Amino acid sequence: MTTAPSPHTRSIAWWLIVVAAMVFAMVVLGGATRLTESGLSMVQWKPLTVLPPIGAEQWQTEFEHYQQSPQFQKENSWMQVGDFQKIYWLEYLHRLWGRIIGFAFAVPFLFFLAKRAVDKPLAWKLGGLFILGGAQGALGWFMVASGLVDRPEVSQYRLAAHFFTALILYAALIWVALDLFRASRPPEGEQVCDHRFVGYATALPIAALLVMIAGAFVAGLDAGLIYNTFPLMEGRVVPHGLYDLSPWYLNWFENVKTVQFNHRVLAIALVLFVIALFCWSRLLEMSARARLLITALLHMALIQALLGISTLLLVVPVSLGIAHQTGALILFTLALCLAHTVRAPHALKAD
Repeated sequence: MTTAPSPHTRSIAWWLIVVAAMVFAMVVLGGATRLTESGLSMVQWKPLTVLPPIGAEQWQTEFEHYQQSPQFQKENSWMQVGDFQKIYWLEYLHRLWGRIIGFAFAVPFLFFLAKRAVDKPLAWKLGGLFILGGAQGALGWFMVASGLVDRPEVSQYRLAAHFFTALILYAALIWVALDLFRASRPPEGEQVCDHRFVGYATALPIAALLVMIAGAFVAGLDAGLIYNTFPLMEGRVVPHGLYDLSPWYLNWFENVKTVQFNHRVLAIALVLFVIALFCWSRLLEMSARARLLITALLHMALIQALLGISTLLLVVPVSLGIAHQTGALILFTLALCLAHTVRAPHALKAD
């Protein structure tokens, strides 16, 4: 933590938490657009446009643009304007919410700069977050554009990149806010920490991030719609055909069977990692905050596993798909908070 505390430190921290919560909602909303196949309903990118179509004439014009898209021509040619509106509104809200997030970040940022409430290191961090948020919006359109050419499917690579960038933005907002909260509190005395536990706890959000990116490839390839059994796939622990594509590494990103298998294995490994970390924590003297976080993390990991299995067995119903993505974000958030907490000198020590 290089940023010096000021009278505005806690206010800035709470503002970043609010923005992070908005990004959380944005990711969940993006998952909903994906699951309802609404993401390709807006075929033009107009970043400065805020209002939706107004009146029958504008709706008809927007619908005519959509009629030129592969999704309409190959999947939704039965649609009329009223049907189109149902999928349009969700994607419109997704994009509008992104603009609102940008406004919610930019205006307070300029205000705090004008008040000289941020020092240079923090100003650089906040500026980087703003640039990352803008890049995230551009990457979102880059993803959508991949589904407007020949096939009504976005590139799984672009989808994973869009999701990854959103998660990095979310994690950075949370981490900087937690740094500011820590700076605003009186310093605590040093204790002897179990540095091995700190290292593994710090690796936990990275592991969760890896599982979530693997899930993005599952979503991008619709891999959750097949092999809807658990724990076996095709009646086997390790199914045949995991490396049928050549070169071999393409299987990790383009072989539907391999992509789903990898997500399963990584998710199971993450749950076991959390359980092991929880059991280890019982042997350590920890702060109340750290103890609460590791316990909540264990419960959330088990809930998330049940959500994932249920989503697979029921062939990805929209409600469960959204719940599964939301659960992943909650798990990721708890992992971030735990990693940040145990890195404090006062957080834990060996018995």
